[in-house]
Amino acid sequence: MPAPKILVLPGSLRTGSHNAKLAAVAAYEFAQAGVDVTRISLADFPLPIYDGDLQAKSGVPKHAINLKRMIGAHQGVLIVTPEYNASVPPLLKNAIDWVSRVQDPHEVRGEVFRHRVFALAGASQSRLGASRALGALRLILTSCHANVIAGQLALAFADQAYDDMDRLKNQSDIDALKEMVRQLIDVSQRMM
Repeated sequence: MPAPKILVLPGSLRTGSHNAKLAAVAAYEFAQAGVDVTRISLADFPLPIYDGDLQAKSGVPKHAINLKRMIGAHQGVLIVTPEYNASVPPLLKNAIDWVSRVQDPHEVRGEVFRHRVFALAGASQSRLGASRALGALRLILTSCHANVIAGQLALAFADQAYDDMDRLKNQSDIDALKEMVRQLIDVSQRMM
């Protein structure tokens, strides 16, 4: 069975972000598992705040179209989200809102979400490990008709979770990451 292509999308642009580190660690695990993995930054897809009037006046921004096509070129997507006030950060929510508006000819709106498999991870310095943001992100994606796997990684105490080489230190975190990676690959392959 051919290996799926996996996209890793961190929802943070902050320098030194624990979530960007987690995205890098996850991308390495996917590469170790033998899949074609691409890690992107939302900095490469700058978007205005979603506004229906702006969309009616100017259409969907080209960066939203490009991000939708990037997602569409992969069978599986891992989104790594920080937690802002018990939810997803505006940067990530805004990107999802715009991508959900991209509709190529012969597609229903949001079709890119329907035909991909998504996995979720998040890191925070709290003991909850971005779990509230993961719940909110799961709700957002399922409302877009995305297939979101059950396994997810909520990395707690992220300020202490990495070694000097920016690898995860705790075996339970490593095991949870490997299980999530395996699930995303397996489900993505079945949907190919």
